[in-house]
Amino acid sequence: MPFYHKLGKIPPKRHTQFRKPDGSLYSEQLFGTVGFDGMYSNIYHENRPTQVKEIKKQYNVAPKIAKANHMESLRLKGFNIKPEKDYLDSRKTVLTNSDCSIILAAPQESQTDYFYKNSNADELIFIHKGTGKLRTFLGNIDFKYGDYLVIPRGIIYQMQFDTEDNRLFIVESRRPIYTPKRYRNWFGQLLEHSPYCERDIRKPQELETHNEKGEFLMKVKKGDDIFDIVYATHPFDVVGYDGFNFPYAFSIHDFEPITGRIHQPPPVHQTFETDAFVVCSFVPRLYDYHPDSIPAPYNHSNIDSDEVLYYVDGDFMSRNDIEAGQITLHPAGIPHGPHPGATERSIGKTKTDELAVMVDTFKPLQVTEDGMKLSDGTYYQSWLEKE
Repeated sequence: MPFYHKLGKIPPKRHTQFRKPDGSLYSEQLFGTVGFDGMYSNIYHENRPTQVKEIKKQYNVAPKIAKANHMESLRLKGFNIKPEKDYLDSRKTVLTNSDCSIILAAPQESQTDYFYKNSNADELIFIHKGTGKLRTFLGNIDFKYGDYLVIPRGIIYQMQFDTEDNRLFIVESRRPIYTPKRYRNWFGQLLEHSPYCERDIRKPQELETHNEKGEFLMKVKKGDDIFDIVYATHPFDVVGYDGFNFPYAFSIHDFEPITGRIHQPPPVHQTFETDAFVVCSFVPRLYDYHPDSIPAPYNHSNIDSDEVLYYVDGDFMSRNDIEAGQITLHPAGIPHGPHPGATERSIGKTKTDELAVMVDTFKPLQVTEDGMKLSDGTYYQSWLEKE
């Protein structure tokens, strides 16, 4: 996150003595990425964060691949994912490659008996249904419908839900997730023409500090395995930190759309980027205002990327028979565009209320067994003209 943030108590100079009221030292931790070349924060703990009591078990959570190589456009009915009580058990990978995994989840209960850390991947969690609190060792963030939660790798967290009815769209990224470079100046500040600015970013504000010893279960994901590790001190024992590496929230409702006289290409909707894929937000906006404009997108070929659209709300004007919670996958190598009748329907329309999240990957996505269970099986034929 290319913005500085400070929370809690910190010493005036890093890597110097920082003492508790009883005269003992707080324990400093450098929490950094890309070796010592990426964004980092300096964190101060009540206890040493290195005290492991026991490694209980290791188990594999790799998704089972149903289609490793395919040319079929798919429509997955995401709300058919069955709710499950446990947060981690509820996460079902539906699409994956070596750079990222796309996950659907419908957890019913908050994490209370364990903490979670993804040590290999940043997590982008989009809140489709539900409200609650993201609790992390670097502070808490309230969340609601439409929020993106950006959780950098290594963040220890718990998801606290207010109700049982929760729906999440998650992108697990083996590459760091950033704000797009073209939105920032050389200092890292978001530019005037960016569709959002620093005011829209919600940083952690509530810092929990627990100074407890005992047995605390942390589930750590490394690669495709989860390790159950018991720590001797409470993971949320941070008294303060500062730096650039921390979780944050951004609401899709705060994305300001870029429009024009004629149809604008998908990059105007870009919200986040990595060097392996991009994430875009399609939000309510005015349509193109050239007198002869066609608001529906033109047919285009995904020559270099797979395109994934997750439909959140509203009427997505270029598609027929789309419902909330559905995912469409348009694989690289074949053109796609508006469904029959969509182009004509769009002419003369002045605005759209659609809400969707798009993920474009530069490597082909594999379809998992959990993903194929959601497929309607006929989407690739939906562009055929009716005879």
